[in-house]
Amino acid sequence: MSDHSGSRLPLYVQVEDALTARIASGALPAGCQLPSEESLVDEFNVSRTTIRTTIQNLIRLGLVEIRRGKGTFVARPKIIPELTELTGFVEDMQVLGRHATARVLAKKVVPASASVARQLALPCGTPVVQIHRVRLADGVPLSFDETYLPEALGRKVMADDLESEPIFSLLEQKYSTPLVEAEYQMEASIADPDVATALAVSVGSPIFLIERTSYSTNHQPVDYEKLHYRGDYIRFKTRLARGAPKRPTGA
Repeated sequence: MSDHSGSRLPLYVQVEDALTARIASGALPAGCQLPSEESLVDEFNVSRTTIRTTIQNLIRLGLVEIRRGKGTFVARPKIIPELTELTGFVEDMQVLGRHATARVLAKKVVPASASVARQLALPCGTPVVQIHRVRLADGVPLSFDETYLPEALGRKVMADDLESEPIFSLLEQKYSTPLVEAEYQMEASIADPDVATALAVSVGSPIFLIERTSYSTNHQPVDYEKLHYRGDYIRFKTRLARGAPKRPTGA
């Protein structure tokens, strides 16, 4: 740290500033591995404790990430879609300048579970079409999607090329099923073995789980999805308008 010997900043802050500048300039591009602890100790002439403090701070800032058994890597910028209207994955990625692709894992007819039946307003056990896909952004697995459709409509969709044709586009443009509105439920979750395998992450990795039921005209549910997004790659943004202030009631 001879270049900063006159600085009053703590050593770990000086190292952090230097590494942050390299990340910002592209000298350390997204996805590349950081030099080893030993290399950083030698380069900056500081203690191993200082380097470890620096790395922890960079992790908290979201600039680097630890990949178990591999090392520390420069984190990719998070993808931040806006939740302002009902859109599909491909539409979201196009707005963000990302290339969206899909990989179909399974498509079949199954009896509706209690939760699926409730969301699609069907009796429990009614046959429905289940479709499992991995959605990718710029080639990186971002979301594992479980989609459930009423059987008659789902059998049509199931016959299409779901790796190149988004389900929302098929429903609206090919099968005359306009999508009017949707109900979202969101929660923090972790990757179970199936989700972890689909997204190429470790079991227990953070997952952003969205349950979305989309409705056609006359409030008819036509599409129920469980969307498992990688927590290390995604952040959602929305804008809320405040309604008229509510007057207190009672004495």
